Amino acid sequence: MGKQPNLYAFDDISTLARRLRTYVIQCQNAGLDRHGLFKVAVSGGSLPSTLAKALLEPANGGSEDVVDFSKWEIFFADERAVPLDHADSNYKLLKNELLDKIPIAIGQPIVHPVDVKLLDDVQEMADQYQDTLMQSFAAKDSVKLPIFDLLLLGCGPDGHTCSLFPNHELLRESDAWVAPIEDSPKPPAKRITLSLPVVTHGTKIAFVATGAGKKDIMKQIFDTEEGRSLPCGLVNEGGAEKVSWFTDNGAVEGVGFPRRGSL
Repeated sequence: MGKQPNLYAFDDISTLARRLRTYVIQCQNAGLDRHGLFKVAVSGGSLPSTLAKALLEPANGGSEDVVDFSKWEIFFADERAVPLDHADSNYKLLKNELLDKIPIAIGQPIVHPVDVKLLDDVQEMADQYQDTLMQSFAAKDSVKLPIFDLLLLGCGPDGHTCSLFPNHELLRESDAWVAPIEDSPKPPAKRITLSLPVVTHGTKIAFVATGAGKKDIMKQIFDTEEGRSLPCGLVNEGGAEKVSWFTDNGAVEGVGFPRRGSL
């Protein structure tokens, strides 16, 4: 059997957030050592709220507990074709939950929202966002795929992640870094998303899944053959030991897959 993802389960969201903070800072520091920046992709859903709990806590005073937002470059793992102030916008969600609460004094991240002038043409919107990625990841040398230092993702009740949905043709996309979707089974229908190869090519990939409402899909993803073909299962397979799941006990109740004890 090949290497497997890491599954962590915590008693409550507060404990999860503390462990997530440690993990994100480790990823940040590794990115800074590699290239002086921390390039991260963030999804929507309940993730930004948990991320804010993790990252906005005061540092414990140790040099290993510093979130250096001034070195962060934030991209969106997926985005909806809506204005940036729309309730469905992942940018608005992250802005409200996290970005607006970062103290000016500690430095601000570079953030890459979508180009709202292209909302009526999601193919153009995807192409433009891919160009944005290329300017960051391939400015000096051409690369087949961007390598994010960290992708922070959620898991939908159907096993989707980013805007990659079960049995959708986009799961077979192998060339584009960013792809459009016009028939999302979850509204709004028009979106853009990182492709599966970009997600699994990341240096580290973290899922956050909490609440008893997730236990059925988590059991499917981790304990069944069919679950391996769901988008989250495909990320587990492609990312293997680079993937870490941060869950609470409610989300993994009844899941047979072994938990890891510590980071």
